[in-house]
Amino acid sequence: MLTELRRSLHADPELGLELPRTQQRVLSALAGLPLEVTRGTTLSSVTAVLRGRRRGSGGAPVVLLRADMDALPITEQADVPYRSRNPGAMHACGHDLHTAMLVGAAHLLCAARDELPGDVVLMFQPGEEGHDGAAKMIAEGVLEAAGPQPVAAYALHVQSVRPSGMFATRSGPILSGHARMRVTVHGKGGHGAAPHRALDPVTTMAEMITAMQSLVTRRFDAFDPVIVTVGHVSAGSHGTAIPSSAYFEATIRSYSERHRAEARRLLTELINGIAAAHGTTAGLGFDAELPVTVTDDAETGFAAGVVRDLHGAERFATMPHPHPASEDFSRVLARVPGAFVFLGARPAGLDPGEAHENHSPFARFDDGVLHDGAQLLAELAARRLNEAAATAPSSSRGRPGPR
Repeated sequence: MLTELRRSLHADPELGLELPRTQQRVLSALAGLPLEVTRGTTLSSVTAVLRGRRRGSGGAPVVLLRADMDALPITEQADVPYRSRNPGAMHACGHDLHTAMLVGAAHLLCAARDELPGDVVLMFQPGEEGHDGAAKMIAEGVLEAAGPQPVAAYALHVQSVRPSGMFATRSGPILSGHARMRVTVHGKGGHGAAPHRALDPVTTMAEMITAMQSLVTRRFDAFDPVIVTVGHVSAGSHGTAIPSSAYFEATIRSYSERHRAEARRLLTELINGIAAAHGTTAGLGFDAELPVTVTDDAETGFAAGVVRDLHGAERFATMPHPHPASEDFSRVLARVPGAFVFLGARPAGLDPGEAHENHSPFARFDDGVLHDGAQLLAELAARRLNEAAATAPSSSRGRPGPR
């Protein structure tokens, strides 16, 4: 069932915040389960609440599980029979697997409903890829969906290059913070043969781009780095004409909130200073900002223990360093203690040197990890509810469950 669902999602990917067909597939996969289901109003989200039946008289703890559902604006090149049939859209980051895993966890948890001393919120989220869907679901009340705020939140993320079935996580910063910087350099156009009569925004922009790389290596600690990458540049329309403006976009990644704010300040000073030195002006802005994803020490240790219990210590690794990508699950973890766990999904027989990273049009993922991911999510929720119920004041807890 999970493989069929994952492949149907993969073949029909949708982008951004509006995922009507994906939403309907999730609703169909959850149909008949004892869940309280609501849909988003400003995005195609699905929030499902499972009420455990072994509840104490004074209330029940809540655990949240998240899966992202959106695809990327990429035309798929991977040779698979369930290849995307929508040009310009592809599940290149594995969100189709995440969605199927959370559906699987929902079925497992519903089957164990009589033994759950609390409630589980299933957060099926659109718009993770640059649309901050997590913030929108939080604004619509996902963290209060079951009533009390969750005691813990968990999410899984597959990796196309990590060996299939291998789990990894770390406590503290696990993913970078992110911001997009957009810069327009305003100069004075002119003839390419008389640059002294113009104010060339192209050479000014080039100096800015080079200087940014020097800034991040000279003003920030190498062990708490800032990464600036320019991914888009545009200027002019003809090789003999100096344009009146030039434009570029850059992403800024950091691993601490202090450096995220400092990078924004220093880059603004640098861009404006270089523009002024050349007699030009610069308009700049920042958007698509996400905080650093920081996992809770205790919850990460708890998740690591559950992985070892379920799958053996040989299938778990502690990450020595954060991963340089960014995630809007950081919004949830800024409000709820929790953990973020990577799961390797490199197809069997695929040489590591031949595997393509997430976000590649050639990325491929192993469906064989679907059950492992669903099982881990369900077990994290069930064990954490039992732990919370067992440690609650005696006036508000029911019969302690197994640890």
